Amino acid sequence: MKKALIALIAFCIFGFGTAIRAQNSIPTTGGNATGSGASVSYSIGQVVYTTNTSITYGSVAQGVQQPFEISVPTTLEEAKGISLEMVIYPNPVTDLLRLKVDNHEVESLRYQLYDINGNVLLSNKVEGKESDISMQNFLPSVYFLKVTDNNKVIKTFKIIKN
Repeated sequence: MKKALIALIAFCIFGFGTAIRAQNSIPTTGGNATGSGASVSYSIGQVVYTTNTSITYGSVAQGVQQPFEISVPTTLEEAKGISLEMVIYPNPVTDLLRLKVDNHEVESLRYQLYDINGNVLLSNKVEGKESDISMQNFLPSVYFLKVTDNNKVIKTFKIIKN
């Protein structure tokens, strides 16, 4: 009985210990490349890189080098000919944000103010050619103002609140 217990403990220590491994890799070479305003980390000789995707749970990427994506809000191609201008006094905004709309009918325009996590903080109709948005009650952070026309996004602005 004592020998069986010692054998079981030895198997658990050595058997499972070799089966459990963290993600590691010994790439052939690699490094960091830098340029004007950007840098890239790379490795050569990575054996496996896969991405598993699920509609319900999203995706997970396996491998040594993991991507980091930065997206910049832009306008849609359908919004050509529409001139939207946002004027902020002062820049960055402290109390009052002014949205000025030129060359577009304002009856169907709405704006939504989002925080950095994507939570909607304000959602209102654009009242006229110039709309004032109070930023007084918001903490200093980065916000996004999305202007829509009949549920189509026309333009998204990045706002910095001090």
